[in-house]
Formats: sequence, C-alpha cells, structure tokens
Amino acid sequence: MSDWNPQNYLKFKKERTQPSIDLLNRITFDDPKNIIDIGCGPGNSTAVLKGRYPDANIIGADFSPNMIEKAKKDYPDIDFILFDATKDFDKLTGKFDIVFSNACIQWVPNHNVLLKNMMGVLNLGGVLAVQVPNQAEMPINHIVENIVKSDKWKDKFCNKRNFYNLAEEEYFNLLSDISSDFSIWKTVYFHRLPSQESIIEWYRATGLRPYLEKLDDADKNEFEQDVLARIKEEYPTQGNGEVIFRFSRLFFTAIK
Repeated sequence: MSDWNPQNYLKFKKERTQPSIDLLNRITFDDPKNIIDIGCGPGNSTAVLKGRYPDANIIGADFSPNMIEKAKKDYPDIDFILFDATKDFDKLTGKFDIVFSNACIQWVPNHNVLLKNMMGVLNLGGVLAVQVPNQAEMPINHIVENIVKSDKWKDKFCNKRNFYNLAEEEYFNLLSDISSDFSIWKTVYFHRLPSQESIIEWYRATGLRPYLEKLDDADKNEFEQDVLARIKEEYPTQGNGEVIFRFSRLFFTAIK
C-alpha cells in the first residue's frame, strides 16, 4: 500500500482528534513517566497526550514515513519513531505506563496477538487505551464494499480491503484474559460536514486508499463519483444545508 498523505488526513483534524481526547479523559493514571502512542499518524493524538502529561517521556510511533515526517515538523518537542506494530514490539526499550492507540489498529492484523504485545510493553498497573472505528456499523463502508463487488468494478480489485477488527464480544473476552480490569464503550459521533462531497474527502484519506491506489486517474474519478451517488442516498442534506456523518467508534481501556 502507498504511504499515507498527512495533508489529506488533517483536513478534518478537529473531528479526527476528538476521539483521542475522549479516550484520554478516561485514563486515571496520575503521573506516568513513559507513554507510547502507537499509530500516532501526524502527531495530533500525541500532542493531546503531551498536553495532559507535559512532564512524561512520550513517544509517537507510526508505520508511515510521511506521517512521522509531518509529526516531527509540527511537534518538535515530542519524540517520533517509525514502528511496525506487526513485528517491532521487541525493539522497544523499557516499559510504559500508558500504551495509547487512536484509530490505528484496524489496519493491523491478528488483534489477539497485537493486544497481548501491547499489554506486554506495559509496566504492572499500566493502562492500555485503544479506540477503533466501528467499521461494521457505518453505511459508508457498506457503500464502498458493494461498489467494489459490483460487475462494473470487481475486475479492477483482486483483493478487497481487510477489516481486522474483532467483534465487541471478542474484545471483551480477550481483555478479560489479559488484564486485571477493563472498560469497553462505544460512541457515535455526529460530525457536521458541509456536503456529501466532504464524506468522499474524509474517506479518501483512509478507507478509500486501498482502492484508489489500484486505479488510474480516470477510473479514480469515476469510482469516486459512483461512491458519491450512493452517499447522497444514505447521507441526505439536513435543513441547514449540512450533512450528518455518523461515525461509530469503539473504545476500551485495560489495566495490566
């Protein structure tokens, strides 16, 4: 997959950052010394951590060189590293009081192993805090999947996008096995967007990436127009001219 585009991602910085604020507000660790933000992207979530814990040693970690470059530029007072969550946990030195991850692990396979690895780099009593988009509950994902599988487009895509999220009950059972205490909750955000085209712009930076990168420019435009036509059916314009982009997210915190 091609590298991420931080400029596209940050077009909705406020909306993308709010879940990290809400997740952080559920952490009750008073004086953490070491924190890692896994899947930090362009550093917006890491900056939220720095604002709450200015004296902590905080590391932002991400798989994307473009995201890390942007994070280092925008937040020079925070340390950022390239990190592959499928294989790099043994390269981390020391243990952490908080392992934080906002809207990242849906891109990483095998959550049974991943969450155990995340818990494994925590100090005893440390907090694992995670937020993931609730993909199965959002119409935009079903729209894209149905178009990808349609007769018009199916020959363009050899492989559909993999969604690595576990079911809510699977996270519950996994966390009950690997932690001493945990909480799970769900929030549906009603993002106010100016148009249906804004949903395309939002999703172009994330969920559409695996498909758009397989198409030439002409097909990209036509594919997006097909998606937009369905979006207009599912996401009607409201009385004030805005569009409600409902975005479901699953959160959990767990104590080692």
